[in-house]
Amino acid sequence: MNFYTDWLPQPKGRLFKFLLIMKLTFVLLITCFLQLSYGAANAQNVTLSEKNTTLLKVFKKLNKDVGYNFLYDLDLLKEAKPVTIQVRNTDIKEVLRRIFSEQPLGFTVKNNTIIIHRKAVDGTPLMIRTFVDIRGTVLDEKGQPMVGASVKVKGTNQGIMTDATGTFILRDVAEGATLVVSYIGYENKEVTAANGITITLTPSAGLLADAVVIGYGTQKKSVVTGAIASVKATDLKDMPVVRIEQSLQGRASGVTVTTSSGQPGDGGTIRIRGTANINNANPLFVVDGVVIGGGIEYLNQSDIESIEVLKDAASAAIYGTRAANGVIIVTTKKGANTGRIRVEYNNYIGTQAPSTKLDLLNATQYATIYNESQLADGVTAVRFPNPQQYGVGTDWQDAVFNNKAMIQNHDLNMSGGNEKSIYYGSFSYFDQDGIVATQNSKFKRFTARFNFEHKITKNIKFGNSIGYTRINSTGVSTNTEYGSPLSRAINMDPITPVVETDPAQYGLPKYLNNPVVRNAAGFPYGISDYAQSEILNPIAALQVAQGNSWSDKVVGNAFAEVEFIKGLKLRSTGGVDLAFWGGQTFRPIYYLNSINQSTLTAYTRDNNRGLFWSLENTLSYDKTIGKHVITALVGYSAQKNKGETSGGIKEGIPVDNIRDASLQFPVARINSDFYGGEYQNTLNSIFGRIIYNYDEKYLFTGIIRRDGSSRFGPNNKYGYFPSASAGWVASRESFWPQNNIITFLKFRGSYGINGNDNIPDFSYLATVSGGRNYSLGTAAGQALVNGVSPNALSNPDLKWEETSSFDLGFDATLFEGITLSTSYFNKKTYGMLLQQVVPSYVGNTGPYANTADLYNRGFEVELGWNKRVGEFSFRVAGNASFIKNEVTLLGADKDYLPSRQTITPQSLEVTRVAVGQSVDSFFGYQSAGLFQNQAEINNYKNSAGAPIQPNAKPGDIKFLDLNGDGLISDADRTFLGRSNPNFTYGLTFSAKYKGFDISLFGQGVSGNMIFNGLRRFDLSPSNYTTNILNRWTGEGTSNMVPRATLADENKNYSRVSSLFLESGAYFRLKNVQLGYTLPKTLINKVGLDNLKFYVMANNLFTLTKYTGYDPEIGGGSLGVDRGFYPQARSFFVGVNVGF
Repeated sequence: MNFYTDWLPQPKGRLFKFLLIMKLTFVLLITCFLQLSYGAANAQNVTLSEKNTTLLKVFKKLNKDVGYNFLYDLDLLKEAKPVTIQVRNTDIKEVLRRIFSEQPLGFTVKNNTIIIHRKAVDGTPLMIRTFVDIRGTVLDEKGQPMVGASVKVKGTNQGIMTDATGTFILRDVAEGATLVVSYIGYENKEVTAANGITITLTPSAGLLADAVVIGYGTQKKSVVTGAIASVKATDLKDMPVVRIEQSLQGRASGVTVTTSSGQPGDGGTIRIRGTANINNANPLFVVDGVVIGGGIEYLNQSDIESIEVLKDAASAAIYGTRAANGVIIVTTKKGANTGRIRVEYNNYIGTQAPSTKLDLLNATQYATIYNESQLADGVTAVRFPNPQQYGVGTDWQDAVFNNKAMIQNHDLNMSGGNEKSIYYGSFSYFDQDGIVATQNSKFKRFTARFNFEHKITKNIKFGNSIGYTRINSTGVSTNTEYGSPLSRAINMDPITPVVETDPAQYGLPKYLNNPVVRNAAGFPYGISDYAQSEILNPIAALQVAQGNSWSDKVVGNAFAEVEFIKGLKLRSTGGVDLAFWGGQTFRPIYYLNSINQSTLTAYTRDNNRGLFWSLENTLSYDKTIGKHVITALVGYSAQKNKGETSGGIKEGIPVDNIRDASLQFPVARINSDFYGGEYQNTLNSIFGRIIYNYDEKYLFTGIIRRDGSSRFGPNNKYGYFPSASAGWVASRESFWPQNNIITFLKFRGSYGINGNDNIPDFSYLATVSGGRNYSLGTAAGQALVNGVSPNALSNPDLKWEETSSFDLGFDATLFEGITLSTSYFNKKTYGMLLQQVVPSYVGNTGPYANTADLYNRGFEVELGWNKRVGEFSFRVAGNASFIKNEVTLLGADKDYLPSRQTITPQSLEVTRVAVGQSVDSFFGYQSAGLFQNQAEINNYKNSAGAPIQPNAKPGDIKFLDLNGDGLISDADRTFLGRSNPNFTYGLTFSAKYKGFDISLFGQGVSGNMIFNGLRRFDLSPSNYTTNILNRWTGEGTSNMVPRATLADENKNYSRVSSLFLESGAYFRLKNVQLGYTLPKTLINKVGLDNLKFYVMANNLFTLTKYTGYDPEIGGGSLGVDRGFYPQARSFFVGVNVGF
């Protein structure tokens, strides 16, 4: 029994699971939000006891008791007299008559709304007003609908927010009333209420006035001087985005995202303006002010309000340490002052399938090629005398792929508020099956969030943001030659069946004498007579792979803010990231082949916990003096990160499956092992920032931060990280001509320094560890004794790694609808923290030291066009980035770091890091095609006249002798290409017409190569792709695919060469969505505020020359494809309902 993973009753089918989640969601929602509701207004009788009470308080009392809404003018209520009344269980209309009998005011009841107005001398209304329903649309300056704009009736408490189409409906509005429309970053606008009205807002500071998060605050985009990319909630709405990495891919210039794999729940590799560190170039994540060290998959995409990427050092310097690789700030939704509760439910469900499959040899082709290889090696008695007898054989890809893998998401959220409080809460459930080995590749996530802000007084407010996530997942190896399902499916011979049903075969000793794996019918899974080592029946291997992982994560913060005088604010914030995670695996007794077998059961479980907390205090002051605007900020931050890991394994427990496994079973001491560890690091910081602008024309920002990290010794514990940026809005100058070509133009530049302390804790010390075994004694008295020794030499002078960044760019708006933003950047990392290589006789690993330098420089551009013509509107946006990465120093005594990526058990080097090259460049032999005849081999001679490749035969690879020494050796290897792209781009198109909307999103890369290592050439019986059918079979038949051979005397396949490299460039249509939103006049009749149906497709097609499954290979693979788990092609249907 596992109390960590059996957290919900086991579902019996998807319908049961869906109903269970909905029931839990309903109960939790009622518990959290019942106190915030306004009542149902069903009761018609009321009990009231008031003495000399204001009329406004009586209204609030009646609203709470019977649910009636009161519509009034605040100035009108000043004329009211105090109310004294005592009634019990009296009809509401009678109570109202008594209240207003002595008042100069009267009332009118319409539905559940009570409208207050003046009386004439005779007690009747002074004037008869007409109340109407107002429907309208709010647009921005580009004609695009504004989501979440506030529309209020001036002088009343009546108001609403616009929906996803920018539309609003106000009920019972007095004819001729004034509407006040507002939106952050835009000027408030007052208009006379009229049905069918269209209201256009203008930015509060000219063009480009969207508010962006800059770290410890927000700023208008029009006056930002740093390089910041922003992705808003509207860009992600209804998208099937599981992780934040997918939200950024192709949507932000200078940000390169490659997927780690297509397995459910797997993340991606993010690089902001190139790779700034050889070992770890991951950016810093900050969610609602809390630094997230890991597990970013806990976020629910529907909870995200905005994502800001701080790309240059000037923007990121406010975070100082750990900001060298860029900063990603995530802000979750907070609710709004709408005066009502808004409930929204979003659901999509879909199926997934592989977008492509490899063309592998069938059984007859396999046997034919195998025979040809033997004959080429001089073997006359071939293994398969009659290849035709095997027919097509087994399609192992069909066996491991699932063409109908399910994916579903349910999201329910509530938001609302008033002038005092705003809130947002949500629950979500996500469930995805993998397209590879579905029973062993799943991801389930449940999230809950509650964000809240409350104003105690005009000058004091507090709030919190808290999210909880539960994840349960199972997974398979995604890109390895050592036992991944796809690697086995690619290399397994097609002659062996998935399940052996022939009595003549399953009666053989290999089946009878071993604990073979059997299916539900009792038939054994096929065991190959040809495949070797890790290449075996993938379906049988999946049956014995039992295990899962889990995590519980709580991320939250709480703040209090006091404004002492206008503009002077003190804010204190506490944040926490509390995580529990672990996993379990069970190994039964099994026999897969002679090498892969188990004679003893084993159960492993690990449990870990981590706690990160931070405390920050900031004092800010905003002051406007004429056209001068100054914002100053000083702050202090303390952070601590600690955790514990523990686990154990027991072998020989008396069970045969994971559900019955437990660590409580008693076993011999030699069959059990337990382990554990701890980690802890701290950071203390002080920082300051000043932002100045004059008339939003001349702009300046300066930042300084001082960090002290426990990861460095007393000699260099503290680091200082300054930055400065400036801007000039030329279009606001008096000499700028009024024109419709360039309506906004801003130049900006910045320079700053960020730090990095991402190394193991206490690396400056010579820490010691156990587990080092020593053989003591002689002869019969010899014994193996456990001891301790230093892990590495100490380095008390270890100091901060630093990255400087220079940025120069401009932002412009052209023709009142086209936006253009460009940047040139030069980012340099120096004093990079790397572990040194020491001679083996030292007895331990080398210490960390500041030894390496590299740079990233490049250019990026973003272009957008918004247009509205009548009821038709569209938006086109694109971004592109070009980045050059080069290592300039690796230390005084080395020019390269070898074997960053290797393949096969022989550890053939594929990539290395070297001075003068980009990080992790491919390294190997340069080929010059194939030898077509013996004469070409004989003529390829050295200076002494001897053949350079004496073992070659016609059809073998011709390797270039680059160093000219007359033979082919390791010294002839060279750099063959980049593993990381140097050009990335993204394209977006969206359009709306009446209730219809469509969006398309695509992204791509170029400039990189992929090493195609799909076939296990070290295991000669491995299968081939059908590319081998284009092999050399005689002079002129091929210059690309070598002849078929098992001996491989020329090392065609046992050398890493350019022959295996393919272009990694691609363009992928990531998402297509078509939706229809029903008219409000129709859905309002059934109490709905919004109802949208949509269909989607993900990864619809990919344009690429790469011949593997997927050209997008990220994670730690560095462009090496060993059987990469591809991304799925998915089709969805969804619905979005608002109340």
